[in-house]
Amino acid sequence: MKEIKKIVLAYSGGLDTSIIIPWLKEHYEGCEVIAVAADVGQGKELAGLEEKAIKTGASKLYIADLKKEFVEDYIFPTIKAGAKYENTYLLGTSFARPIIAKKLCEIAAAEGADAIAHGCTGKGNDQVRFELAIKAYAPNMTIIAPWRVWELRSREQEIDYAEAHNVPLSISRETNYSKDKNLWHLSHEGLELEDPANEPNYDTTMELEMGVTPQQAPDKATEIELGFEKGVPVSLNG
Repeated sequence: MKEIKKIVLAYSGGLDTSIIIPWLKEHYEGCEVIAVAADVGQGKELAGLEEKAIKTGASKLYIADLKKEFVEDYIFPTIKAGAKYENTYLLGTSFARPIIAKKLCEIAAAEGADAIAHGCTGKGNDQVRFELAIKAYAPNMTIIAPWRVWELRSREQEIDYAEAHNVPLSISRETNYSKDKNLWHLSHEGLELEDPANEPNYDTTMELEMGVTPQQAPDKATEIELGFEKGVPVSLNG
């Protein structure tokens, strides 16, 4: 591990990536950690990230504005194709990953980094999305995936680690969802959502930032008209 001296980390400021900074510095002696936050439209989640990243051990934070490229090169082609995962699940988190990985590779090359790290769990598709894109753009880059190698086994243990290392968190044990937001969608996982038999706790702990429950919606329907040109949405109600 000692030969890794500079690491570029995909950083959101959430639970996983917040504790990955001190974890990397503990396990890669003397390494520099450069945090990279990709702005794909998550808005207020980017506030205060630089102070937090540096306080927890990063040398600097890049905030890369990728919104325009994300919309034009990723969202629009998805709309045109009517693309869905397994012809059922609408894309949201997945199609933002390649553009983030591309920017990570660009910054890693500019900084002369030895490795790129990410906070994807070791059980899902996200690790594949990130790592295949990194292999495409930087085939020889070392990839560090802490979730596949560290001793932590749950988000509760991550919170314990954060508290022990004085890492500030924006969540509590009761609101400990893993969320992913961009200008196209917001996804949740964790807590009661881990069991498909459970109904989401919409009215208690889960924050519906981009919508409301049917019970809270207006009783009167609203009709909207979308205008398209060559498969791209260009107007709303004229």
